[in-house]
Amino acid sequence: MTLQILTADALAPVRHGFFTRRGGASSGIFAGLNCGSGSSDQSEVVNINRNRVAQAMEVDPKALIGVNQIHSSLVAVVSEPGVQGHADAMVSKTPGLALGILTADCMPVLLADAQNGVIGAVHAGWRGAMTGVLEATLVAMEAIGAQRSGIAAIIGPCISQRAYEVGPEFLDEFLSEDPESARFFANGSGDRLLFDLPGYGLKRLRDAGVGQAEWTRHCTYSDPSLFYSYRRSVHSREADYGRLISVIRL
Repeated sequence: MTLQILTADALAPVRHGFFTRRGGASSGIFAGLNCGSGSSDQSEVVNINRNRVAQAMEVDPKALIGVNQIHSSLVAVVSEPGVQGHADAMVSKTPGLALGILTADCMPVLLADAQNGVIGAVHAGWRGAMTGVLEATLVAMEAIGAQRSGIAAIIGPCISQRAYEVGPEFLDEFLSEDPESARFFANGSGDRLLFDLPGYGLKRLRDAGVGQAEWTRHCTYSDPSLFYSYRRSVHSREADYGRLISVIRL
C-alpha cells in the first residue's frame, strides 16, 4: 500500500505532509505507518516506516529530525541533524532538514513563512497549548527571521470535539486560566463535557497574529483506517497505540 499524505494549500510551496497510517510496515495494533520509537512496536519496523517518510520528503533519514515530546512549551531551534532533546516544537531556516512531530490525538501543527524561509512544527495537546507552546513557536520563528503576519499555521489530524469527552475538573482548569475558554466546551452525557481542541488551538494562533490558521478537519479518533488514536486505544483496551508523523521541510 502506498503512503497517503495530507497537505494544505496554505503551506505551499513549502514541502510538508500530515502522514496517515497507510503505507507502513507495522502489523497488529500498529498496522501501518507507525513512526513512534516510544511505542512497543519493533524498532526495526519503526525505522523502516521513518525511512519511508524521509524518502517521501526527499531527505536523508538522518535529516528527519524529532524531539523528545513532553507536553511542554519548549522550542528547539534546529540547524543541523542530530538529537534535539526535550521539547514540543521545532523551528528552522536550514534547507534540507525535515522537522517531524508525532501525535495520536494531540494537535500536530505545521507552520511556514515561505517568503522568509522559516518553518516550524509543533506537538500541542491541551496542556501544551494552554501553557503557550504555539505562541513560543511563533516567537522562535521570528527570532530566526520570520514575520508573524506572514506565517501560515495548519493544524493536522487530531481528536475532534465530538470524540473528546472530559470531566468538570478539566473545564475548571481552563476557566481558571481564561474564563472565555468556556466557549470550547459543549454538554455531553451527565456531567461530562466535550472539548474542542482544534478550535482552542485555532483561537490561540489567530489571537497571536498569524497570517493564516486552519484545521484540516480530520478526526483521529473517528477514522481508524487512517489514523492512530490514543483515546480510541484506551476505549478498545489495546495494549499500545501507533504514532502519526507530520513533517515540514525547506
